[in-house]
Amino acid sequence: MNSWLVYGLGFLAQIMFSGRMILQWFLSEKSKKVITPVIFWQLSLIASFLLFVYGYLRDDFAIMLGQALTYFIYIRNLQLQGQWLKLHKFLRIFLWIFPLLIVLYGFNNNEYNAQKLFRNEAIPFWLLLLGSVAQIIFTLRFVFQWVYSERRKISSLPLGFWLLSLLGSGLILIYAIIRKDPVLLAGHGFGVIMYIRNIFIHKNEIKG
Repeated sequence: MNSWLVYGLGFLAQIMFSGRMILQWFLSEKSKKVITPVIFWQLSLIASFLLFVYGYLRDDFAIMLGQALTYFIYIRNLQLQGQWLKLHKFLRIFLWIFPLLIVLYGFNNNEYNAQKLFRNEAIPFWLLLLGSVAQIIFTLRFVFQWVYSERRKISSLPLGFWLLSLLGSGLILIYAIIRKDPVLLAGHGFGVIMYIRNIFIHKNEIKG
C-alpha cells in the first residue's frame, strides 16, 4: 500500500486520539474536575481500530500490541456508560472479532509469521522491546482505569490513569524519535501536555 495512505491512516487515528483528549480537557477545565464524556470512549474505539490497522500495515508489533490490549477496554467503558448496546448488533460483533480477524488474515495469507512479528529488520530487537514495554505501561493505565471503574460501576479517569499515561507516553516518545515515526511523535508529543494538565486538575480538585 502507498506509504502516504498508510501514514494518513495513522495520522487520522492520532487526530481522533488527540481530539478526544482536547474535548475531555476542555470539559474538565469547564467543570473544574476530571470528567469522562461518552464521546471520549467512542473516539477511542474508532481511533484504536484505525491505529491497529496502521500498525499492521507497518509491520509494527509494538503498535498492534498496544491497541489490541486497550481496544476491548474501550468497549467495556462504553458498556459501563450504557452506550454499547445502542450500536447495531452486527457492528458490535464485528468490532469484537476485528483484531483476531486481521491477525488471522495476515497469517493465512503468509503476510505474517512469528519471526516477522518479533523480528522486523527495520526495528532492532532492543528497540522493539522498548516499544513493547512502553506500550504495556501505556496500556496499564486503562487496566487501572478499568479496575477502578468496575469497582465503582461507573466510567471515570482517576489520577493513577494520568500518571501512567505520562510515563508510558514519555517512553513511546523515545521510541518514536528513534524509530522516526511521525505518527507516534505527533500524537504522544501533544498527549504529554494533556496528561500533565489533567494531573494538575486532579490535584486542584482534591484540594478543593
